[in-house]
Amino acid sequence: MAEYATLARPYAEAIFELAKDTGNLDVWSDNLAYLTTVVADPAMVAIIANPRVEKTVLTNLMLDVCCDENTSPESRNLVKLLVDNRRLLAVPSIAELYEQLKAQHQGYLKVEITSSYPVSPDQQQHIETVLQKRLGKAVDINITIDQSLLGGWLIRAGDEVIDLTMKGRLERLATELRH
Repeated sequence: MAEYATLARPYAEAIFELAKDTGNLDVWSDNLAYLTTVVADPAMVAIIANPRVEKTVLTNLMLDVCCDENTSPESRNLVKLLVDNRRLLAVPSIAELYEQLKAQHQGYLKVEITSSYPVSPDQQQHIETVLQKRLGKAVDINITIDQSLLGGWLIRAGDEVIDLTMKGRLERLATELRH
């Protein structure tokens, strides 16, 4: 969803400022996570991308699916605004940027680690310590497994990517051999 990053930034920043001002940082995290799940559903993607679906129909559908009687007016307005501006497919990027702003505000950095094999608690603790020293702040680590990496780790911390994977090394070697 990198193609939506530029479109998502103003929305994420506005939501973050609103959440910070109202003290609802976690509520907005939950709202955006749920909205991301809804717009990522293949059936919803087809409806959202269909130019024949009128904005009012799409707005009503999204409000019915995403909102209940406890939903804040601001959350409802966000859904309406995203539909009106045809930005629903940018929601995953908005949520990701929002979480980065939230983490920065709360003094930690979200770190995504993709590993080719399960990481033991001792390894995770060691990685956390090394990253805290390197990045200069507390980190919140999320680890996923991708066996296609062949070995090693791919670490994403904010805008920084550290590729320590065998697949990455082989790709860099292949590039060097071509030149």
